Amino acid sequence: MEKQSKIKFRVINKLAIPAIISGIAEPLLSITDTAIVGNLNIHSTEALAAVGIAGSFISALIWILAQTRSAISAIIAQYLGAKKIGAIDVLPGQIVFINVILSIILYLVTIAFTTSIFQLYNAQGLVLDYAVSYYKIRALGLPLTLFTFSVFGIFRGLQNTFWPMLISIVGAVLNIGLDFVLIFGIDDIVPALHVNGAAWASVLAQLVMAIMSYVLVKLKTPFSLKPRLPFHPEIKRLLTLSLNLFIRALALNAALYMANAYATNYGTNYIAAQTIAFQIWLFFAFFIDGYSSVGNIMSGKLLGEKNYKKIWTLSLQLNKYTVVIAAILGLLCFTFYKPIGRLFSQQPEVLDLFYQIFWIVILMQPINALAFVFDGVFKGMAEAVALRNTLLIATFLGFIPTLLIGDYFNLNLYGIWLAFTVWMLLRGGILVYLFKKKY
Repeated sequence: MEKQSKIKFRVINKLAIPAIISGIAEPLLSITDTAIVGNLNIHSTEALAAVGIAGSFISALIWILAQTRSAISAIIAQYLGAKKIGAIDVLPGQIVFINVILSIILYLVTIAFTTSIFQLYNAQGLVLDYAVSYYKIRALGLPLTLFTFSVFGIFRGLQNTFWPMLISIVGAVLNIGLDFVLIFGIDDIVPALHVNGAAWASVLAQLVMAIMSYVLVKLKTPFSLKPRLPFHPEIKRLLTLSLNLFIRALALNAALYMANAYATNYGTNYIAAQTIAFQIWLFFAFFIDGYSSVGNIMSGKLLGEKNYKKIWTLSLQLNKYTVVIAAILGLLCFTFYKPIGRLFSQQPEVLDLFYQIFWIVILMQPINALAFVFDGVFKGMAEAVALRNTLLIATFLGFIPTLLIGDYFNLNLYGIWLAFTVWMLLRGGILVYLFKKKY
């Protein structure tokens, strides 16, 4: 019976590998921006700090609004498992339209208060100027990114990670190429735009990705993205799921905001080192999230089939795979410990601070793997309340108290990454407990 319920490794990887490639595209763009900006000849440390702060805020906005991706993926997967996919033909178009409108409103509001927002991160002087300039351009891509992420949710619900992968690859390659052209310029052809060049490169890549997403939905899915009334009966459940995931994302980003605000307050070199460490952490997170996406994709379909035993088996399999991947990534990072830092900066003060805490980032990865897998499984089963409560507990009873204690004892970046470790232990531990209790 156990063997019958086990899902073939080939089947999992058919979804996971494209999801990994698709998932790491976004942090790869940020890492590229970070690496190139950190090696500029003029004000490289200030530019690195500014891109880190502004990029963190943009990621926060995207993560908050993109929670509808998980919600729509879960609902489509459940209808697919129940063989009723035609019953939700108008739902994707309605939720994509709502997402785009929300992102436009958010863009207009944040642009009006950009300087005040980054002052809350303790940015000042040249760092503040760079952060404001970078954000005002990069934020133009918010509606484009949210549109693309919504389309990714549609494809994931249909158990397809190939087309999101293709879109992400095109976007990543284009973004990296444009980074070099627009940041450094081409003599007598393209002026060097410095930090603003990185922002424009991202916006142009996001535009191409959005166009590809629209075309592929029309060609490869049974859905139309044209918003039609009346609203589908499932729109209420989808928005309720999204609201709970919004609250969860707010708690998540409260932790990220405080980490960056405290690092900035410690000094420019500290936030520059924190930016490098966090970008690497984020890259690992999205890499591991490829298998988490399989949990999201397959658990929703299995729930629609009422196959609870297979959901349990799936979670065990995914945990084994992600822990092994985390261990391999960690080993590679320890092997190339110093060269990795020099990819992002040549400033000795920044590198010294980074090397002091990089080992913590590496050792966290197996913990992250466990947490991310169960995040995906719970999203697929539309267990948004459990995910919301877990993040609230982890952030307000774990991360923030640990951060404050670390700050009191002048642990600086050590305190920040100790807080991240406690945060991830709680996130993974609570979800494992709830899952075992219920399934």
